[in-house]
Amino acid sequence: MARKYFGTDGIRGKVGDFPITPDFVLKLGWAAGRVLAEQGEGKVIIGKDTRISGYMFESALEAGLSAAGIDVVLTGPMPTPAIAYLTRTFNGQAGIVISASHNPFYDNGIKFFAGDGTKLSDDVELRIEALLESEIEVVDSQSLGKVTRMDDAAGRYIEYCKGSTSQQLDLRGMKMVIDAGHGATYLVGPAVFRELGAEVITMGTHPDGVNINENAGSTRPEGMAARVRETGADLGIAFDGDGDRVIMVDDKGEVVDGDQLLFIIAMDRHSRGVLNGGVVGTLMTNLGMEKALEAAGIPFARANVGDRYVNELLIANDWQLGGESSGHIICRDASTTGDGIVSALKVLKAMQTAGQSLSEMVSAITLYPQVMINVRVQNKRDTDSIPGIVDAVKKAEQEMAGKGRVLLRPSGTEPVIRVMVEGEDGAQVKAQAEKLAKVVEQELSSS
Repeated sequence: MARKYFGTDGIRGKVGDFPITPDFVLKLGWAAGRVLAEQGEGKVIIGKDTRISGYMFESALEAGLSAAGIDVVLTGPMPTPAIAYLTRTFNGQAGIVISASHNPFYDNGIKFFAGDGTKLSDDVELRIEALLESEIEVVDSQSLGKVTRMDDAAGRYIEYCKGSTSQQLDLRGMKMVIDAGHGATYLVGPAVFRELGAEVITMGTHPDGVNINENAGSTRPEGMAARVRETGADLGIAFDGDGDRVIMVDDKGEVVDGDQLLFIIAMDRHSRGVLNGGVVGTLMTNLGMEKALEAAGIPFARANVGDRYVNELLIANDWQLGGESSGHIICRDASTTGDGIVSALKVLKAMQTAGQSLSEMVSAITLYPQVMINVRVQNKRDTDSIPGIVDAVKKAEQEMAGKGRVLLRPSGTEPVIRVMVEGEDGAQVKAQAEKLAKVVEQELSSS
């Protein structure tokens, strides 16, 4: 059965537009609470990023869960992976994060974690959706859920991050720029690296409710790259709004994306004999990454886009490492979900083990030119069923003569069709992507 509200990463949209409204989120909290109540007594950990609407939706979820008889523990602004960790270690029945990740401040979303810190199963999401069609029924007053605050949430998570590498890092003598994107890592991010001894120059650490991801963070690393060059820093580390993605900048001021970071971690583990299997990427993973892993004798598999699908394939293969070019990296031996801070620490550990700078580590992989264009649409239709688009894709693939690939897919978090073209010839890739984007826009606007 298809899910009506849940996408690849929870429920997301523009604040004030259904379903991202206070009344819907209240009912969502109640419906989730009812499903959890069937599993016995427990509590739900709720965190959020720094969007101004987070206060409103936090209150709505709190009311809905309480009406279903579920206790709530509030952490305040915390990274998504922190909620996954705290849910697991605090014996929560579930965790909820109020965030739209890398989206602008006027968007928001609700995503859930199961008690073990992994994303909710499709079955549980479907049960929640089914209850959304019912009227809210409030439990007896003596059974209403209680609400408390976890005052030491930040300290717990900082210590977890510091202990996530096999041996605690010593970052004394290293200068780095940390860009929190005015998001959920604005406090804990710089604290982790400072406590490990690094000299930290901060950016994006003054959230005001509306500046999250605004010309900052992992989706806009240009400012951080400039700061690295200006200050002579050894590297830069940028997180997205909810802290589950990381993008880095090397000592030369060049951006290092998620595929490159994943490759560095994989090669470090491979060299130490602790990779324990292969690496999972997605349909968007750069072909250069696949070729580089193949040359090193490391198995590689592609999952559907979305960290939940990466994690599902990791579990199915009993592998430990996977991720996306956007900077979602999952190290299953350390975390149950993508964790920007932990992933950055893994890269720093690999650098120390190899005795190399980040630019030297990155030089071992050559990425293929890749262009992605987001075509905004009213209705995210299946492009495989539209003849004009199918013919255009076939023509593009023929013109690249086996030296490239095309991928069209609807976003799971935004009203766009992502048009991705990748190949050896950068100019050809750009031209094909622009041509396909025009076809998609024309076909979908006329259909």
